[in-house]
Amino acid sequence: MRDAAFSAARPLWRRGARLYRRYGPVVAERLQQYALLIRLHRPIGTMLLLWPVLWALWLAAGGLPDLNTLLIFIMGVFLMRSAGCAINDYADRRIDPHVRRTRERPLATGRVSPGEALGVFAALALIAFILVLQLNALTVYLSFAAAASTAVYPFLKRYTYLPQAFLGVAFAWGVPMAWAALTGATPQICWLLFLVVVLWVAAYDTIYAMVDREDDIKIGVKSTAILFGDADKLIIGVIQVATLSGLALLGGQANLQWPYYLGLAVAAGYMAYQQYLIRNRDPAACFAAFLSNNQLGAVVFAGIALSDLV
Repeated sequence: MRDAAFSAARPLWRRGARLYRRYGPVVAERLQQYALLIRLHRPIGTMLLLWPVLWALWLAAGGLPDLNTLLIFIMGVFLMRSAGCAINDYADRRIDPHVRRTRERPLATGRVSPGEALGVFAALALIAFILVLQLNALTVYLSFAAAASTAVYPFLKRYTYLPQAFLGVAFAWGVPMAWAALTGATPQICWLLFLVVVLWVAAYDTIYAMVDREDDIKIGVKSTAILFGDADKLIIGVIQVATLSGLALLGGQANLQWPYYLGLAVAAGYMAYQQYLIRNRDPAACFAAFLSNNQLGAVVFAGIALSDLV
């Protein structure tokens, strides 16, 4: 009987092998291009979106949050950042070929079509929405604004010099969502953290925009780096001080302990280091300053998490 079963299955194995030989390399190649499209090889954007969400979850829960909610938000952050990359490259498909840093992206080179990019965006956003449906109604309602900000932001650089501020709103929207998911409400302290995150994102994304400033000026793309002009370093510094002040005020309202303020001191050191890196506006140094915000977000989170343990 076993031999008969193997004999019956043999044609299916042969058919499967033929299909794999014919379509396997094509599927693998498309998946590789989609992975590049969503920046799977560059997780910095995911981390910068994740840190404020983790801050909010720990503050709203008063410590370690519910594991199911935590996992939903971590997966949601990955999916929405990936979706954001896809729609961003769709919006910039005629811009990226003219910018040194982005000219090799899949959409810019034609390795991924505009229709494919929209399909990837829609699929990832749909999966993220299915995840959100596991949470309460207020969180679901807030998710619509999150999705809208993700879709609209990439197009704003054609019309306003403040796309970095709008990105701050998009990145900060996970804060009220996290509070809503855990408490069913969005109290005043939640919106204080929201404002802090908007400021932080605006500062580091202006540093990021300094990397491409010369190319952006040539092709007519707008940014705060262009708007601020020679005052860019000063204004970034003012925004950074406002961010730290907001975080200090947050610590008082949340009754956080000394590890949190130690984390803020380290965060202030990172901001000072970023000012040092951008002093000559060298693109490579500005990019390094931008990347260091991952460590800054981590030390603030460590301060919040450890504050609950002392």
